[in-house]
Amino acid sequence: MAPPALIADLLAFLACDNPSDEAFNRQALALFAHQFQHNLPFQRFCQQRGKTLRTVKSWRNIPAVPISAFKALTLSCISPDQAERSFMTSGTTQAEVKGKHHHPTLVVYDASMIRNFRQRFMAGGGRIRMGILFPDETLLPNSSLAHYLALAVREFGTQASHYLLTQQGLDTPRVIAELERAEQTGEPYALLGASYSFVHLLDELQRLGRTFNLPAGSRVLDTGGFKGRSRELSMQDFYAQLSVTLGIPASQCINMYGMTELSTQFYDDGNATLPSVKSGPHWIRSRVVEPLSGEELPRGQQGILAHCDLANFNSVTTILTEDVGLAVDGGFLLLGRAQGSAAKGCSLAVEEFLQAAAA
Repeated sequence: MAPPALIADLLAFLACDNPSDEAFNRQALALFAHQFQHNLPFQRFCQQRGKTLRTVKSWRNIPAVPISAFKALTLSCISPDQAERSFMTSGTTQAEVKGKHHHPTLVVYDASMIRNFRQRFMAGGGRIRMGILFPDETLLPNSSLAHYLALAVREFGTQASHYLLTQQGLDTPRVIAELERAEQTGEPYALLGASYSFVHLLDELQRLGRTFNLPAGSRVLDTGGFKGRSRELSMQDFYAQLSVTLGIPASQCINMYGMTELSTQFYDDGNATLPSVKSGPHWIRSRVVEPLSGEELPRGQQGILAHCDLANFNSVTTILTEDVGLAVDGGFLLLGRAQGSAAKGCSLAVEEFLQAAAA
């Protein structure tokens, strides 16, 4: 278990309003010191890059660990058998090796999700009736998204909130009944789930020739891409079809960008204009970098997104994704997966990390 004082300080930082850059840096360096001491693969990687407790003076200097390293190594300050929960990446094939993210306690992850979700999706509103287009934690106990959605229901949903996916698939009669009820009563309704689940819902409602006009205050939250689990749609078509089918304006269709290897999520402010700007809370900061060197690129230049997430207290705070991004005012644009030379750079970064960690 992480030192109680470290967790207490971190929770206090998450609860702050508008902390200074210096406070963020101080917290990041304290976590770097903890992870450098207790996460040995990370320590060896840092040492090979000449990044030590003596030389790292800013959160920007903390080496970013390639996200694929979570599939090859145990990146944890504790033994995995001491974790309260270990989340696993989804993996699109049975043979694919899955990454694991070990949480000694969920108190930090939960605090991060709840405060951020309240500000970005609930936008100060009260509880709302929710329909969840994703399996629950009983079916997917190692899914960070299943836990995230369970927290959404517990903290922000009415008692009538419910899951719309069963082991047999989409519960279409229940979906239609809920959408008709919302139309008739005028009670706002929220649909939340993986992006590919919404594609299956759209296909089914279109097959039945059904459209709805949900009441004001209704909203959608989708997360992730289509991952080969549904037909591919452009973002423009996806949000246009959601608006036409459900009667919810694209401005009330929120996309959450997150990943198993992080403990904090990014949101946009709706998808009326695409691509939408993603941003996070004060305890996560992002850079656009050249993947192999880790050097930050000039503003206006596309590169690979690297995130420093202070809620990642047990694994590594700083992660090099495989997502292309562009820094803009208020956050960043998410431009898709790395291709070509950028993808090669990500692969080389993984090789470098694994070689250093094994040294």
